Amino acid sequence: MGYTVAVVGATGAVGAQMIKMLEESTLPIGKIRLLASARSAGKVLQFKEQDIIIEETTETAFDGVDIALFSAGGSTSAKYAPYAVKAGAVVVDNTSHFRQHPDAPLVVPEVNAHALDNHKGIIACPNCSTIQMMVALEPIRQQWGLKRIIVSTYQAVSGAGVGAIMETQEQLRAVLNDGLNPKDLEAKILPSGGDKKHYPIAFNALPQIDVFTDNDYTYEEMKMTKETKKIMEDDAIAVSATCVRIPVLSGHSESVYIETKEIADITAVKKAIANFPGAVLEDDVAHQIYPQAVNAVGSRDTFVGRIRKDLDKENGIHMWVVSDNLLKGAAWNSVQIAESLHERGLVHPTTEMKFELK
Repeated sequence: MGYTVAVVGATGAVGAQMIKMLEESTLPIGKIRLLASARSAGKVLQFKEQDIIIEETTETAFDGVDIALFSAGGSTSAKYAPYAVKAGAVVVDNTSHFRQHPDAPLVVPEVNAHALDNHKGIIACPNCSTIQMMVALEPIRQQWGLKRIIVSTYQAVSGAGVGAIMETQEQLRAVLNDGLNPKDLEAKILPSGGDKKHYPIAFNALPQIDVFTDNDYTYEEMKMTKETKKIMEDDAIAVSATCVRIPVLSGHSESVYIETKEIADITAVKKAIANFPGAVLEDDVAHQIYPQAVNAVGSRDTFVGRIRKDLDKENGIHMWVVSDNLLKGAAWNSVQIAESLHERGLVHPTTEMKFELK
């Protein structure tokens, strides 16, 4: 016997990867249920070469579910996650909706699996760009402490969904095959589907991911700031982010500058990263070895390289961090959380749920 696991948003880019990660997972699964919107209900997807009929996500769809992985948008999580918990499931939510809720642990298993121990039924999966940065920085934080983080991201279009991937491919074809000027391309999705204007991504770089907040940072940038402090349980860490979308289909890259509390030897830093679970050191500039997005795609790991001392700050360190945003940045981190819940004996109906139905 194994768990009944539901994937909410099974037809999306992350949902498809969740199914794949569950197929490869050590989690004991007795039954899989695939949930999506009404328009997808009745269609068929495969799990371990078995046909699974997609069900509509409804308030009563979670009866008998032990673990529910959500990746169908914040509004879907807000509406249905509490019903899943009420039915006895533990929810792992891949959207931003619950990330700052005080009763929802925000978890990267390599960094803070202990936060799962007092869950109230809903566990939040951090933003994709935050996750890979946490894996890269946690071994440094553990040994030398962290005072400041300045990060610039170079994020793939798959982070904006299947539609953004298709739009990017169409634009690239229009330029390369039809000779259109990139400035004349039609855009409907990027940089943010919810904003007023849209710009082409082909042969371009857009310094906007999500909409802008009142302080002129985007929500994506503020997510990285707030999530880092919550995961590392340290509001004193200074964090600032600039998030940029580039015409890469999958694989987020980040230029990260940190200031440590204690001065760290670079050789020791590299060793700490190389020995940290989920992190892979790729740092041999003499042979031009460093992390690249094309090499990270399909891997569950986070790749770290170009590690070097700042030229002016004794405690300053620069690095380059790359990971598959659909795997470690989303689907794999969610399944990892489910595995950690199982390993820690934390999959059971909760009677202490504090999230109110709305």
